[in-house]
Amino acid sequence: MSDQHREEQEMEAEALEAIFDTAYESRSSEQPFVWAVKLAPVDCGGDADEEEAANHVMVKLVATIPLDYPEETLPQLDLEIIKGLSEDNKKELVQLANEEAEANAGMPAIFAVCEVVREWLADNNVKGLDDASMHAQMMKKRKDAEKQKAQAAQQFESQKKKDGMSATEKEEMEVRKRREEGTQVTDATFAEWFDKFTAEMEQIKEDKRAALAEDSKKEKSATNIATMEERLTGFQVFSEKSGVFNLEKLEAAAEELENDTSALDPEEMGDVDEQLFDDDEDLDDLDFESDDDEEDSDEEPDI
Repeated sequence: MSDQHREEQEMEAEALEAIFDTAYESRSSEQPFVWAVKLAPVDCGGDADEEEAANHVMVKLVATIPLDYPEETLPQLDLEIIKGLSEDNKKELVQLANEEAEANAGMPAIFAVCEVVREWLADNNVKGLDDASMHAQMMKKRKDAEKQKAQAAQQFESQKKKDGMSATEKEEMEVRKRREEGTQVTDATFAEWFDKFTAEMEQIKEDKRAALAEDSKKEKSATNIATMEERLTGFQVFSEKSGVFNLEKLEAAAEELENDTSALDPEEMGDVDEQLFDDDEDLDDLDFESDDDEEDSDEEPDI
């Protein structure tokens, strides 16, 4: 026994109580738990008089829950007849309940068992099932025969409708049927799905990388275009509008200087340092001979 099993069982008991309300009964608060559920063909919302009039058969399903249920062991099921059933009916219902429990092995199964039992009760909601007389048995056989006849007629109509369908309608019906039944998961089908899923994810990643690269390329191109647009053209560099310099003005100023023969205005020249031009300065002492002259003087004349 584990706490996990106990917790799962308690959760299932809470679910059953929420679904069946007063029809649910917990007969043991300690493990092993014992649950009982009253089942009738017609749910009358708790109205006892209406329930008595509408339901000719009723039972109570009693489930004894093993300690390791639901993962390892099936519940122990029994039926208590409340109304309208014979012992043979009880045996039939107990067998039906155990088959449904086996079909749900490994998972909570009590609700599914209750539904199967209630469906049987709804199909057999007639008086006299608890009467072992010949008349009761004949009535039951007649009802069973009518039920089988109705099922056969339904199957015939279904087949007839299917035969009258076009190829497209048949294909659509098959697709709908496969969707309802689902696809059985095997190692092969899972491997096929996983390979397809992996390939799709890789393609999505590749598309994202390509999109990012394209966006980066566009952004870089836009930046280069903006930089080129900000550069000055040759006309702008040599035009007055750019504020850099004006070639025409420069040429005109140079030509004006060459053609200007007027004397300089002393006032425009400003103050002159006269000491730089002092006549008393003895310039004879300055040696203006070049190094070449000195070398020549050092050479002896030829004799």
